[in-house]
Amino acid sequence: MSSKRLIAQKAASLIQRGQVVIIDGGTTTGEMLTFLPRDLPFTVVTHSPSIAVGLIDYPLIDVILIGGRLFKHSMVTVGASMMDAISRINADIFFMGVTGVHKSAGFTTGDYEEACVKKALSDRAAETVVMVSAEKLNSASAFKIGDLSLASTLIVDGELDTEISEALRSRQIAVI
Repeated sequence: MSSKRLIAQKAASLIQRGQVVIIDGGTTTGEMLTFLPRDLPFTVVTHSPSIAVGLIDYPLIDVILIGGRLFKHSMVTVGASMMDAISRINADIFFMGVTGVHKSAGFTTGDYEEACVKKALSDRAAETVVMVSAEKLNSASAFKIGDLSLASTLIVDGELDTEISEALRSRQIAVI
């Protein structure tokens, strides 16, 4: 099984009946949809048209698609109307994708507006779960989403080096 599929499978197993779950756009979160149980009722909030369309055949999952300006590179919405809409959401968990995880730079991505949206989505969830493939560890992109303490859980495939492992442990971030 590929790294992204393994991470996605672990992430899907964290969802519980009745939760309000924010799912970020991205390839790993897209893979996560294939592992969602068809008999589990919960609500998905997403700013990704791709994620919303991927949930059409899940009759027990309510889908709230947050609109805004479409950022075509990542297939997610951004902008003022999107930020206003998410201010009305109180989610249990947010599954966030990033392009970099670094002990001092924190969680990063390659687009400024996308970084602001990811931070805002995280602020609307009781827990933020960051899904990270190995190539994104110990790297930093141009725009900061937030410090490592933004996450409650990090899902990775493989072993973490000592520095990043200690940085996560000191901030009481669970690693799956």
